[in-house]
Amino acid sequence: MTFSSRAGWAIHLLLRLVVGGVFVYSAWTKLREPWSLFAISVDAYHVLPQWGVLAVARTLPWAELALGLLLIVGFWRRVSTLAASALLALFFGLMVRASVHGETIDCGCFGPGEAISPWTLLRDGSLLAGSVFLAIKSFWRKKPMSPRAGGSESLIEAHVGDGRNLTA
Repeated sequence: MTFSSRAGWAIHLLLRLVVGGVFVYSAWTKLREPWSLFAISVDAYHVLPQWGVLAVARTLPWAELALGLLLIVGFWRRVSTLAASALLALFFGLMVRASVHGETIDCGCFGPGEAISPWTLLRDGSLLAGSVFLAIKSFWRKKPMSPRAGGSESLIEAHVGDGRNLTA
């Protein structure tokens, strides 16, 4: 493993841990408060009917917790990074919409009490960018190493030959 591949691996791991950790922390802050407080933040965006607000307020923190744990552990990377990117894109879009309309509402990111501001937009935009990077990276396929480049095939070939000369 070269320095650049080690550095890339470390950056990828760190980014996955940060995005997953933010999802877990976000879920924890919402789950420790009554769900009705989070419902007020969800309702402030004026995009869901009342039954939708209640459904989101009761289920989203649990989904965030599961998604964060999947990202941290590294299971189902393609699904978890795509889901995280989709959620963050939705959240970011709603926050930008509220900010453009001049609404002074809680973002609901980490429970009640945090108004949408340039800082929250920068933070969520950065998380979105990181999550999109992780999603794209999860679909990249490394080219298989050719036997001439020193892959495992060349080691086997060097040890036993190409298999045609095994007769005694």
